[in-house]
Amino acid sequence: MRFARVVTLCVAAAAVLFAPQAALAAPAGPPPRPAPPSSPSPSLTDHPLTAAPSALDNPLKGFARFYFPGEDQSLGYPRSLAWSYFGLSEVMTSATDCGSYNWSIVDNALNEIASYGNQAAIRFYMEYPGGTGSHPGNAVPHCFDGHVAYRNNTFWGTVSPDYDSPYLLSAVSNFIAAFGARYDGDPRIGFINLGLVGLWGEWHTWPFDTDTADGYPNLMPTDAHAAQIVQAFDTAFSKTKLEIRYPDSAGGAANSRDIGYHDDSFCYKEGSPLAGVTLPQSLGGADYAQLQRALNMGVENKWITDSMGGEVRPEIQSSAFSAWPGGAGQVDNMKACIELEHTTWKINQTSQSYSSSDANVAAAVRLMGYDLTATHAYFPNTVTGGSATVGVTIANNGVAPFYYPWTVSLGLKNSAGAVVKTWDTPWDLRTVMPLKIRAFPDWNVGADPAYRDFGYPQYFQAGVNTAGVANGSYQLVLKVKNPLEAVSPAAKKLRFGNTTQNADGWLGLGGISVGGSGGGDTTAPSTPSGLASTAQTADSVSLGWNASTDNVGVVGYKVLRGGAQVGTTTATSYTDTGLTASTAYSYSVQAYDAAGNTSPASSALTVSTTSGGGSTPTGLVLDNFDGTPAYPSAAQNDLGKWTGGNCFLNGGGNGVVAGGALTLQYNNCGWFGSDVNQDVSAYKYLVVRIKGGNAAHFNLGLGGVTKVFGDYVLDGGGHPALTSAYQDIKIPMAANGISRTSPAQLAMGFWYGGNSSISIDSFSFSN
Repeated sequence: MRFARVVTLCVAAAAVLFAPQAALAAPAGPPPRPAPPSSPSPSLTDHPLTAAPSALDNPLKGFARFYFPGEDQSLGYPRSLAWSYFGLSEVMTSATDCGSYNWSIVDNALNEIASYGNQAAIRFYMEYPGGTGSHPGNAVPHCFDGHVAYRNNTFWGTVSPDYDSPYLLSAVSNFIAAFGARYDGDPRIGFINLGLVGLWGEWHTWPFDTDTADGYPNLMPTDAHAAQIVQAFDTAFSKTKLEIRYPDSAGGAANSRDIGYHDDSFCYKEGSPLAGVTLPQSLGGADYAQLQRALNMGVENKWITDSMGGEVRPEIQSSAFSAWPGGAGQVDNMKACIELEHTTWKINQTSQSYSSSDANVAAAVRLMGYDLTATHAYFPNTVTGGSATVGVTIANNGVAPFYYPWTVSLGLKNSAGAVVKTWDTPWDLRTVMPLKIRAFPDWNVGADPAYRDFGYPQYFQAGVNTAGVANGSYQLVLKVKNPLEAVSPAAKKLRFGNTTQNADGWLGLGGISVGGSGGGDTTAPSTPSGLASTAQTADSVSLGWNASTDNVGVVGYKVLRGGAQVGTTTATSYTDTGLTASTAYSYSVQAYDAAGNTSPASSALTVSTTSGGGSTPTGLVLDNFDGTPAYPSAAQNDLGKWTGGNCFLNGGGNGVVAGGALTLQYNNCGWFGSDVNQDVSAYKYLVVRIKGGNAAHFNLGLGGVTKVFGDYVLDGGGHPALTSAYQDIKIPMAANGISRTSPAQLAMGFWYGGNSSISIDSFSFSN
């Protein structure tokens, strides 16, 4: 029934496009730019933060899939939303009392969705051709019997109640009031479609609509009666975001209210010649397209305050992002659809089969809704008087704001990673507007695509008091609290696009000392142990050791070479560079605390650099991870193309480049990508110089082929097997079906249950 349900929905979406529109206004034109934020005090120390790709399952954005009871919602493409219909008769269950409600079916669904850390987007209906398999096709409550006239929509085979009936309007308004009283602000719900009216609750009864010239009578309510339902929703819900199908639904009654829209035929092209049903006529759309309707009603900028949801048209879900950022065939210009509609979320059932390493899909999901990056933190390095000011600048690289007033908290983490102090702030993320917006050609401000500066990196500031915090060294952190965390421990965390974003939701802002002098602390940290070399190249040595302990807190470590200090670090690792090939060096490490107490030096370790032979890739180098360009901050490989990663346990999710190699620490999660995007047919092999991990723990994709790494076929018929020593694994591209003329992106996915780490010295193409 799942497939049938999705196909049925898309037919309805096509049908409603021909519904008559309300009286036309004019495009609103470019929205005025918000006022610029205040600037941080020059007395605060600037701590620049490094950007990185944001999480693909950030809450309240991206793709939603249908809710099916008992289904494992953790499978498939990363997501944070689940979609569900409910028939009105499933809640209004009494045959005689329209004021009696049984909410169990709703609560059961919301609880199961929340148990996976997801939020729900929902809609009630009374007419659903064929039903869903688990919800009825006729969901008109029996308490309407004898009070409300029933008509037959013979085209769809549904029972259509008289939507102009005073009895129905009163009962529906009372239901909406009870619905809002129970669920407004419920953290389990992200978005509510107004629903209730028409087929699928989509506010149309095509072909039984206002266009009676086709011989079909009109089964829709008058605009005045439909507006009563809109008003009831607006009155009942002041916290949870609402959406209606079209700007001209109910004569445009929602346009002056806190209600967004849901485009259920998103980015589809139909007809002959093909015309878009999302993009406006100025970009090849039909006169009934979603954004043309918005322009006609002058509400194309409503996204500034209200969310834009809907569904990727089911016919194109499997191919919607194949030609990203443009489109092909019945897929319209997908990037333009997202940018001009300011899309936050879409139902996309086929996303369950998308590859988690598909760079096109990832780019689209990150663009949808908000995409927040903290660019700078401002605070004193040392707090001596108990009070301090903390400022943070946050930029939004998405197409829409974050629509909820979730609490933003600051905190302190000790050296063990435990949060020892938190402060709630009054910061409102809803004010962080997209940095740039795309102009409609109808605005006449430049050739398409034209982008206009809009939002700013928004500066927030708050005072904190460290009273009761022990003197020592800490990490200042920031977190946005998802209210769903109070309901479900699995609640998705809002994560920033930064290298210091942690999986627990806390974003690292930088080190800070409390107490200044250490409050008379005279105890030195313990001596570091376990000093070992994790990697060597011809000109560098990478070191790692076990953390020291201290009565107050370890601030950092001094690295000694030949007894002389060559560097300091706050981590338990360090890479010494600028060395000579084939040379032995002696290293030791000391720990120190905020009071300046320093531990004895660790046991000395002698390490030799390599000869330099055999470790430099030949042919076309994709990346040799030598630190140039810097990873991940430059987001470029040695070809000057995009590269990055997420969900790894090290490097804030990106992995760490040290000692001339990229180390990826994974635990059944992780994705790394590096764009090739050029013809490599002059080369026979993809060469991966790699060590560690297990070849069955991850896949590698290139040129249209994705396989578990250990399944690639090597010359002679063998397969890759990883060891603790570096080796050049030469994968013959043609023999494995890899397109050398269109290699696209090299991508690696770590979703095979493994827990380990690999180090990659280089990716290259050679003969």
